[in-house]
This record gives sequence, structure tokens and C-alpha cells, in this order.
Amino acid sequence: MGNALFIVWRESAEAMLVVGILYAWLRQRPDAAVGMRFLWGGVAAGLALAFTLALVMLGIASSLSGTGLDYFQLAMMLVASALIVQMVVWMRRHGRTFKKDLESSMAKNASAANWWGLLIVVALAVGRETAETVVFLYGLAADKGGIANLPIVLVLGLAAAFATFWVLQQGSRIVSWRLFFRVSEILLLLLAGALLVSGVEKLISLDVLPSLVDPVWDTSRVLDDSGRIGGLIASFTGYRSRPGLLPLLVLAAYWGTVWATLFRGSRKAAVAPKRAPVAPPVTRAGH
Repeated sequence: MGNALFIVWRESAEAMLVVGILYAWLRQRPDAAVGMRFLWGGVAAGLALAFTLALVMLGIASSLSGTGLDYFQLAMMLVASALIVQMVVWMRRHGRTFKKDLESSMAKNASAANWWGLLIVVALAVGRETAETVVFLYGLAADKGGIANLPIVLVLGLAAAFATFWVLQQGSRIVSWRLFFRVSEILLLLLAGALLVSGVEKLISLDVLPSLVDPVWDTSRVLDDSGRIGGLIASFTGYRSRPGLLPLLVLAAYWGTVWATLFRGSRKAAVAPKRAPVAPPVTRAGH
């Protein structure tokens, strides 16, 4: 329940950020009344897109059984893991210019009186966040055999997202959007690694991959992953009290790739010295 609540909270807060940016931008325009109708129409279209995706996924799952359903759930777990990493990478690369780029896109549509273009941009932005939530939640449900109290999770997640959005909009120096994204992206990467481990374990249980050495160690007396605390840590991090060697190797490769792609690249960019411009060669008269 904890990881599902986190997903709903984080994705809802990001969707609210998109809508909040466009809402504030539209309020400054003389034709705000027209733009607002298309803004909320885009939000409704984005939510409808995610709802349609959820129905399609549930329809496919209900038509499968046995091994076919196992492979479908496995695919959704791995897709959810990959989407989480892709989302974090995208936000790392575009987060600083996200607001500027979004407003620039809206300005082009508004100047051309292309309000339907604005609706499409909003629908895609909101639909992306909500569709990702659908995929993530299904991946988590496939991993855990369902999500307990899903309606309560959705209500609490949305309420927490509204509260977070309100606090961040106050311009607090303690909590900022930058801090929100940094903390949540670490938790998302941990969750993606956990889903990847679960996917590998499912492949092993289907006799697609060998477990190699199983178990490598046993820490169940210290922290059992079937207990309440151990289970929460396991669902967020991929921790196992009796892990197989192959899932450990995959998790190590995952974090090595994440570190090289995100953290190492960011550090190099931060410490790289700026090169002074090379002055053109000075020539003397007559030479």
C-alpha cells in the first residue's frame, strides 16, 4: 500500500504542477476565459486517456489465464520499471527549462488562436502522468498480487498531492519543487529497482532464467522481507532476506547504470571548468 500511495501522490503532484503553470499563465492573458475552457478540457481529455488505458489493460488481463497472464503481468512490471527510469532521466534533463518550454508552447498556440493545440498539449501532459500512474499501479499489483484498499490509496494520494502542491506554491524556503523532485526521484529509482528484481524473480519462477546460487545469504533473523517493516523495505528497494545471485547481479547492474547515467553525468557537468574563449591569432601588419 505504501508504494502505491507514493506513486499516486508523486504523479498527481507533477500533473498539478503542469496544470498550475498553465493556469497561472492563462490568468495573465486578456482572453483567459476562452483559454480556461480549453485548459480544463485538456485535463478532462488527459484523464479520459488514462481511464481508457486502464480499461484496455484490465480487458487484456481478464482475457488471459495461466502462463499467458503470468507473462502479461511480468511485461507490465518490467515496463513500469523502465518507464520510471525514463521519467526520472527526462525530468533531470528538462526539469530546469520545463516551465519555460511549456509556456513557450502555449504562447505559440495562443498567438495563432490555436486553442485546440493548447488542449492537445494539456491532454498529452496530463495524460502522460495519469497513464504512467495506471501502468505503475498495475505493475505494483502484479508484483504483490493486488493493491489493498485501492480506492483509499487513490483518495489519500490525491489529497496528499493537493496539500503538497499548496505548500510548494507558497514559495517556502524549506520545501521547494527542486527538493520535491530530488527526493521523489530517489524513491522512484528505488521502486524501479524493486520492480526489476521482482521481474527477474518471476522469470526464474517461470524457468526462463536460472537462479544461479540461491540463497546467497540469509538475513531473515535480522530483517525478514515477509514481515511488516521488512516487506515495506523490500517493496521499495528490492531487498531480500534470502536473495538469489542472479537478482543481486541484475540489481547491481541496474544501479551501476543509473549512477553512470544520472549522478555521474550530473557531477561531471557541475565540476567541469568553463573553457575561456580562444582569442583569434594576432597578426602584425605586413605579415
